[in-house]
Amino acid sequence: MRKLSEMVLVTGGAGYIGAHVCIALLDAGLDVVVLDNLSNSNKASLERVQSICGRSLVFRHADIRHEEVICDVLRSCGVTAVIHLAGLKAVGDSNVRPLSYYENNVLGTMRLVSAMKRANVKTLVFSSSATVYGIPKYLPLDENHPLCPTNPYGRTKLVIEEMLKDLCGSDDDWRIANLRYFNPVGAHESGLVGEAPLGVPNNLLPFVAQVAIGRREKLQIWGNDYDTPDGTGVRDFIHVVDLASGHLSALRHLRQPGVLTVNLGTGNGSSVLDIVRTFEAASGRSVPYEVRERRAGDVAACYADPTFAMETLGWKSIRSLEQMCADHWRWQLQNPDGYLGSELPKVRERSKHLRRHG
Repeated sequence: MRKLSEMVLVTGGAGYIGAHVCIALLDAGLDVVVLDNLSNSNKASLERVQSICGRSLVFRHADIRHEEVICDVLRSCGVTAVIHLAGLKAVGDSNVRPLSYYENNVLGTMRLVSAMKRANVKTLVFSSSATVYGIPKYLPLDENHPLCPTNPYGRTKLVIEEMLKDLCGSDDDWRIANLRYFNPVGAHESGLVGEAPLGVPNNLLPFVAQVAIGRREKLQIWGNDYDTPDGTGVRDFIHVVDLASGHLSALRHLRQPGVLTVNLGTGNGSSVLDIVRTFEAASGRSVPYEVRERRAGDVAACYADPTFAMETLGWKSIRSLEQMCADHWRWQLQNPDGYLGSELPKVRERSKHLRRHG
């Protein structure tokens, strides 16, 4: 097993997934530097991360498209590995603004790896996506499934994966992991760190939570006539804390040159109505909904075969759908406005209690 790096750069580390990855790294004893342009995140998340872990990290307010800045951070902080999470991520938005997705995701990654090459930092964990598979030809989806993304966001992820393969083919010193996420949900068990979407949520669970707490009138369910047990779409929802631990496992096992591509999912499919009912039970609140016509491009079901992750990384998800909903509800209750108006003294007190009582 490869020894963990001493200093890890996390791009996009102030975001939803990034904050949880930082917790996993700090708790494992690694040092962390976060680079984030804060375009869709809040620096308050990192203050809470440090309170939870009882350790500090380094923050740099910068954009991954600025190669010289990245190169300086890599060298000055003594970075030896990078976890790359920064980028635009909304499927619907990518159909409206495809060039922004190619510029931020593809060009941004090119600038990042160019800076890494200059700084001789050649260990990279990349945040890819299950959207690279496109419409499932069979289920569950394993890593050998054909790749045919159906939207610009997914295509940017596939372009980056191919670029990283070519990079490894040109230089045997690179060690890269492509982690294909399924559907991250939930929040840290403390309720201090979670998903804080700006405006109308793009993802299902934050929307459900906002309906449950009364911020939104009702949930729209896009289609109930799919070939699934209850007619609604089925997806593989994975707890964000489990997802974060997958990054740590990947970093530990990047010992051979080349590219390692791994699904991070549970292997279980849950429908939209499963989420609604489970969230109602976790919150004790009603989640009213209305059924609308199917959206173009949506598929009936999509869930992972996580076997390879277990065989290769020794990793698997362990948190149930009930825990995902309970943790997200705790976050929603404690932070009705996300990180806005964050009261750090109270956060620190709750963090101390969490560390004492584990």
